[in-house]
Amino acid sequence: MLRLLGILVTVLCAIAAAVLTFPGFFRVERIYPIAQIVSFRGVLALAFAAVALLALLLAIVRPLRPLAFSIALVAGVATVANVAVLSARGGLGTDPLPAKTESSVRVMTWNTAGPATPPETIAKIAVAMDADIVALPETTIETGESVALAMRDLGHRMWAHHASDPSTEWDAGSTTLLISPDLGDYAVIESSLDGTSNTSTVPSAVAMPVSGDGPIVVAVHAVAPRPSYMQSWRDDLQWLADQCGDGNVIMAGDFNATVDHMTGLGLDGATLGHCTDAAVETGNGALGTWSADMPAVLGTPIDHVMATPQWRASGSLVLRSLDESGSDHRPLIVQYEPAG
Repeated sequence: MLRLLGILVTVLCAIAAAVLTFPGFFRVERIYPIAQIVSFRGVLALAFAAVALLALLLAIVRPLRPLAFSIALVAGVATVANVAVLSARGGLGTDPLPAKTESSVRVMTWNTAGPATPPETIAKIAVAMDADIVALPETTIETGESVALAMRDLGHRMWAHHASDPSTEWDAGSTTLLISPDLGDYAVIESSLDGTSNTSTVPSAVAMPVSGDGPIVVAVHAVAPRPSYMQSWRDDLQWLADQCGDGNVIMAGDFNATVDHMTGLGLDGATLGHCTDAAVETGNGALGTWSADMPAVLGTPIDHVMATPQWRASGSLVLRSLDESGSDHRPLIVQYEPAG
């Protein structure tokens, strides 16, 4: 009887480990609470390693030895599998961005946590990164204009755009987008401004080129997958996938989702719609952009920069030197080159 119980426990543990390691295969990646657990693959790998070690220690007790060895094997395999997934998505992110060329476009996204991050700090980083597009979720247009003015004073002109939702409290109800005049003139589309077509709870801004041949730019902010917002979160991810059609699109912002959560939402091998995640493409997709209170290797990569096949990511960088800046997110910068 005890042997049968041990087999049952081992099988159940193996199923649980498989579901958490490969949620997309079981189509549960956007279901509570699995969505929350798989957000932190680094922590998950450590948890499986701890279970394996604890099981090996319990194997000292002779009656528990068969079950303990079985659990240790399951947890050990799960640890290796999760580390392998993380390794496939990126390393430690220590490589600098490649030298910028005349045709390069640099995109920066940073959820500034409202007034927690001074405009001068945002401006200095954007100028230092030579950013052409800056997506700033949780940033009011007043702050965005202050950033643009500070960047102008540093010799780097930008135009400020935004979308807002007055029904959403605090600065999370506003998303600001800065675009270099070198890309042409832009305007945020009306459906993005009035909310008839937008993310559900916190706004995103869809900016269309009025002149020039620049890409459509989407500054993203999806609602967080809290238990009461799960359907809204799923709807937001689908809406974002729909924005990334077969045109010329660059998306950047706080998706509140990892690439695991986007399983099945990409087309023709892309990550989301026709867009491919630049950090994964350039080997930095495993570094956590949230929370800045955690080491990047254990955090969750929920801030992304993505683009359609018209662009090729040549480098990316998760800035970890600003963890004390005030925001709970880290800036992500990506350099794109025209693919054609």
